Amino acid sequence: MTLIRHTLYMTLRHLRELWRQPWFVAVTLVQPVIWLLLFGALFKRVIEIPGFHAHSYIAFLAPGVVVMTAMFNSAWSGMALIDDLNRGVTARFLVSPVRREALIAGRILKEAVVVVIQSLIIVALALIVVSALLGATFGALSNGFALIMRQEEALIGAVQFIVLPLTFLSTTFLAANLIPKWMRSVSDVNPVNWAVEAGRSATSANPDWGLVAARVGFLSALLVVCLAFATNAFRSYQRTV
Repeated sequence: MTLIRHTLYMTLRHLRELWRQPWFVAVTLVQPVIWLLLFGALFKRVIEIPGFHAHSYIAFLAPGVVVMTAMFNSAWSGMALIDDLNRGVTARFLVSPVRREALIAGRILKEAVVVVIQSLIIVALALIVVSALLGATFGALSNGFALIMRQEEALIGAVQFIVLPLTFLSTTFLAANLIPKWMRSVSDVNPVNWAVEAGRSATSANPDWGLVAARVGFLSALLVVCLAFATNAFRSYQRTV
């Protein structure tokens, strides 16, 4: 119970920090809607391609935009951790009675909360679970990298190196039968594609709940791995201060 209480305290701390930046909050919430409208208008005639089985490109794209937004925003969460490291905030927490796991878990839970709010703006409740899982996963990965690299420039490079290829090696923008075969093979093990497939299936007229459950299971397992990575990275940092 102590760990849960401390995690909730740290989560509220980070949410208050976010709330004190109203313009950033506004951009964060509105940006996915803008992406949806822009990409929807730009590629609306894609549905005319033979083999593209969808009546509306916006409906096809919506799950992908939510998942992409969750991944990109969460992947930058390590920047705030680097700022805390540089200002000595994290070091001060280390001499407090707060549980060490809560220092990481609070940040990750904050990312999941933001993703849930974004998802509510765009699509139905069924998509929130996979988006939150993906967001928490990349939030954990980003914070782990931040603790290892401790430089914003290095984290920026690492994030770009990971999130952009994962986005385009998925079915976010095109149906699986219209992308190259080697991309389809890569997308089978791509967590972004797991989330897109689950969200798209859950919000379709005839959901495949077996597929949704399988993809949620894959994302949950990956989240556990990334949480372990971030926690071990924090322990390594603690030994250096």
